[in-house]
Amino acid sequence: MTSTTSAAEPLPTVEDSWARIDAWLAEHAPLSRALLRPPASPGAIAAAEQRLGLTFHPDLVASLRCHDGTELSEGAPVFALNGPFAGITGIVDNTLFLRDVGEDVEDAYDDEDDHELNAYWRHEWLLITHGVAWDAQDGLFLTCRAGDDYGRVGDYFNEDAPSFSEWPSLRAALSAFADALERRLPIGGRIPLAVDGALIWEEPTRAVKARPTSLLDLAARTPEPGPPPAPRPEPPGNGTYATIGFVRSRAPEPHQPDVVFAEGVHPDELLPRAGVVGRETVRARTHAEAARSAASPWAAARPLVRAGRCGGWGFVTQSAGTEQLTRPEVLRRLARDTRVVALTKRGPEVRVTVYENGAPYADGAHDRLVSSPREDYVRLPDGDWAQTVGVDPWPGSTAAYTDLLAGLRDACGIDFDPDRVRDEPLSSGLVLPVLEDIPEWSRRPVSEIRHLDLDALVERTPEPRLRTALAAQLRRLAAETGLDTHPEATLVLAAVDRGERPELVEDGPLDLRMRTLVAEATAARPALEPSWRRGRDAPELPVTREDFEAWQLRADAADTLRRFLQLPLPIAAASILHRRLSEEWRDELDRDLEARGTARGN
Repeated sequence: MTSTTSAAEPLPTVEDSWARIDAWLAEHAPLSRALLRPPASPGAIAAAEQRLGLTFHPDLVASLRCHDGTELSEGAPVFALNGPFAGITGIVDNTLFLRDVGEDVEDAYDDEDDHELNAYWRHEWLLITHGVAWDAQDGLFLTCRAGDDYGRVGDYFNEDAPSFSEWPSLRAALSAFADALERRLPIGGRIPLAVDGALIWEEPTRAVKARPTSLLDLAARTPEPGPPPAPRPEPPGNGTYATIGFVRSRAPEPHQPDVVFAEGVHPDELLPRAGVVGRETVRARTHAEAARSAASPWAAARPLVRAGRCGGWGFVTQSAGTEQLTRPEVLRRLARDTRVVALTKRGPEVRVTVYENGAPYADGAHDRLVSSPREDYVRLPDGDWAQTVGVDPWPGSTAAYTDLLAGLRDACGIDFDPDRVRDEPLSSGLVLPVLEDIPEWSRRPVSEIRHLDLDALVERTPEPRLRTALAAQLRRLAAETGLDTHPEATLVLAAVDRGERPELVEDGPLDLRMRTLVAEATAARPALEPSWRRGRDAPELPVTREDFEAWQLRADAADTLRRFLQLPLPIAAASILHRRLSEEWRDELDRDLEARGTARGN
């Protein structure tokens, strides 16, 4: 929250703040101003106090005497993410509801702790805004409970503990509301805007780090870790000591990796199909060497795969990193002009998947799935459950993997020995993960985006003009996010400006740049996590949250460019306008449309 009212200056009265709010809305957002209700009568306020069994704080009485809340209709003047102010009826109904809920959970709180916030909902609290969803799930509350916190404003959310807001009073909150409207100041990370006669709140223009730290560049300068040094024997101490004990050793877990077999494909061809780019990281590695290298800064969080031959079949297996061999995007590439059989294991599930010529074979008719129950929990004599340590949680899936592998040997002649493959040096390399398929749900048309009637815009704008205007918006997005610093993107954007419709070619320059941006964001993502959540042996990364956000925004902008190239224009438009970072994007869209013969509002 930001306000222009200095702590040393006296706060404006509730009436003065409402007068400023009314004046701004009347000038800039008359539709929202019209939805503010008339003042509440003293009799109505008294009746509400009697029904709730408490006396309203003077700030609330003064506010209700200005406006009895807001009509809950489209365009209602909301107080940022806190929602519209409630009138007497809403305050009474929501407060009574929350009192009932609070009685059901009161046993979870310490009766002897008298702190104001030691409660789910206190009898003296009033929900004074309707929240994001315009109901009693969240909103601002005002405490009318006598004591040091009398008159304070708090934040309520039904899935979290209540807390006090930054405003010490409703009077201060209304003053901040007026300041925000008059000077476009943020509240809760949103700024007020007047759009088509209504008040809306959006994120302000974001500052994006221009030169984010590249962990992939750092990885290219980092040597791959070698074998660990042999442990040095400790010299004997004075005297002789012996400790004898009997410990039941845990049987080693069987090596049952994800593996994809490709009929008649050489291992050197399987690596690039799996996503390995170039030969810089390709060499022979055992499973242990691959796992150790993939966990180091040299890998920059990229997966590492190994490829070999098994009779007439090539195979690729993954040693570490985010799972790749279960992805349909990868299976389609591996099955290009051949047949592939994937054997994968995920906890209780073991799956056989067959693809041929880049598509699921026979619509999945030959796929197999075996699911097994977890067996490492036992019931104790007292009825409680306990977990058994040192056993296989899913012995059924372990056995199923072995059985399905034997079936592949009988049916396809695939004689694969996981233990031998684990210790054998195989050709291997780091994967630059292929792009994910655009999800089906995001391919559907949307009628409105960020309070813009997208359906109406598409209907009234000729397709060539709309395409050209959206290309201009796409170029603005590229500039905002830094995507235009990559020549592969700028070349395509220039072609779009010329009216061309370039294709996104698999493994082409733009495709590789898009994959690299996603890999950069993935590598920097641990910067979001607190140190206590990272693994004990996880290396310290020289990146910050700002680095991650910059890479993620570039990756998102690249995804938007991909949608512009591959999807129908109205669907691509939703992605472009949704991801614009400037708070002035509507005015810029108007200019782009007017320059091409139409306007957003006409």
